[in-house]
Amino acid sequence: MSRPDPVLQFYSRHLPGATLKNGFLLAECPFCQEQGKGGAKRLLVVIASPESHFHGYSRCLHRCAPGGFPLHFTRQARLSTSLAPGYDPDRDYAAVKIKYPQKNINNEISGFMTKMTADLFIRFASQGISKAVLEEMRIGFNGRYLVYPYFQEDGNCYAARCVHPDRPDDFFWHGEEEFSAPSFRIFNMQEIMRCENGSLVVVEGEDNLLALRQLGLPGIALASASDLANLEAERLAWVKTVFVCVSKNPESDAAARDFAGRLGFKVRMIRWPDAAPKQHCLTKMAAELGNDFQKAVFSLIREAKSFSPFSSPEREFLHFEEQLRQAGGAAMRSGFTKLDNALGGMQGINIMGGLPKAGKSCFFIQIASEMARRKVPVIYYDFENGRQKIYQRSLCRLSRLAAEQLRAGKLTEEEAGRLKAAKAELRRFLPWFRVVTDRRLTPELMRSHIDFLRHECNADSLLVVIDSLHKLPFKDFAERRTGIDAWLRQLEALRDEFNVSFLVISELTRREDGQYDRQPQLGSFKGSGDIEYSADNAMVLLPQWDPFNREPAELRRNDLWLVASRERSPGLIASYQLDYPYWGFTEQ
Repeated sequence: MSRPDPVLQFYSRHLPGATLKNGFLLAECPFCQEQGKGGAKRLLVVIASPESHFHGYSRCLHRCAPGGFPLHFTRQARLSTSLAPGYDPDRDYAAVKIKYPQKNINNEISGFMTKMTADLFIRFASQGISKAVLEEMRIGFNGRYLVYPYFQEDGNCYAARCVHPDRPDDFFWHGEEEFSAPSFRIFNMQEIMRCENGSLVVVEGEDNLLALRQLGLPGIALASASDLANLEAERLAWVKTVFVCVSKNPESDAAARDFAGRLGFKVRMIRWPDAAPKQHCLTKMAAELGNDFQKAVFSLIREAKSFSPFSSPEREFLHFEEQLRQAGGAAMRSGFTKLDNALGGMQGINIMGGLPKAGKSCFFIQIASEMARRKVPVIYYDFENGRQKIYQRSLCRLSRLAAEQLRAGKLTEEEAGRLKAAKAELRRFLPWFRVVTDRRLTPELMRSHIDFLRHECNADSLLVVIDSLHKLPFKDFAERRTGIDAWLRQLEALRDEFNVSFLVISELTRREDGQYDRQPQLGSFKGSGDIEYSADNAMVLLPQWDPFNREPAELRRNDLWLVASRERSPGLIASYQLDYPYWGFTEQ
């Protein structure tokens, strides 16, 4: 049963008679009548698809008022902002102390609008920009230069950029000199607040924003990509996703990269196709594509990528496949019903200890890959096996082929088919399954990994696997005990801040005789008294087979015990039979 969509519920409550059609919520615009533009039925459209980065963006097709996300809708409709999904009562909306002058140039802007000529309307129409958009954005003409008004957050215009229609480099600023300073050079600045908790497109050049507004998308423009250096990250603090679209040239691309580096992983770069000519931009694409422009823009937005601290999934797979070939073919519910019932699903910090060679890594690899297959983002921090071995074991389990068969490469037609299907499945879920083997890992780097992958997968929760706790990097080997406890504090903070769940492998302590306890208990864990306080669930995996007995591997069975839990009763969770030789377990 799918969860109710709070955004859809919000709009449905406040738009009587709204209907859902083809991923859009359609309703009579409540703002047209208010502004005296009633009569014919005017539609308000809300993007209702949860997969869209513009989910919850509403706009009137008649352009009676600026569109925006739910918080903006509450302000437009004079509702309490507390009714909007995503409302944060702790946000401080106190604006930067700006002393606006008493005099503005609003009337001049209105006068410039009346001077637009038929030739200019034709010029803009050739770029897919309608007269309605020009009026909405209050574009004017002073007889020689196009006038782009830069309205400020108080709703008034104090300066405008005047650009020659045929020579973009020929421009000047009209109005108050103070408001042509770099910090005020944001065209359509008020859009930022309208996009609180939503998505916003930042483009280079006012005309490119007009082309975007023609499609009904929210955005702001900077006169040139170099002005990105003056756009403070704080201005966009409450915008969830920022798409950046600049002209295709090295200078603009470098400026966009610097901006993305400052703003973080919420930035998604819109990339031009390799075949696109130099200086390509939205207006040129609109002129070339005509009616196909909208489809092309939305395709570029869907394909926009964040700056990633990971190798691309495609590169990961190709590298893995290459390593497999060079080796001669070598290649959350958790998926375990009793485990999920015992823990209530993969929630919080779950620490599992076990004897050496008991199958701890194999057990967690299986859980992690199964969750990734269901599009739950997983980061697997591995300091034991190496990513090649992790991918190979996953491939063995998916294909039901032993590692020796993959290395030999001599497969029947049916086995080759299984291997091909398994490779395709591994490639499919790699975007949700990121393996990290960097032994210089820090809590700050882990935080950036989590932040990126949640944003990249558009997911509210995420699983982190650590293999193992005692091999996390410490400054000094002598500080292992305090280092482990410090890492556990960090995991607690990440769990609470990002809704992250953890699966953590721990070593067990040997007795004085060099043997391990065969009785599962919390005191068995090695090197940290804080496991007792940090773990939401502490488990011990005990093999019920003798490592010195040469019994067949397929008969090996492990018992998983819950020895401590914040919310669950300790006891035997289940027995797990080794699924030999496919690097998996089956729950008995």
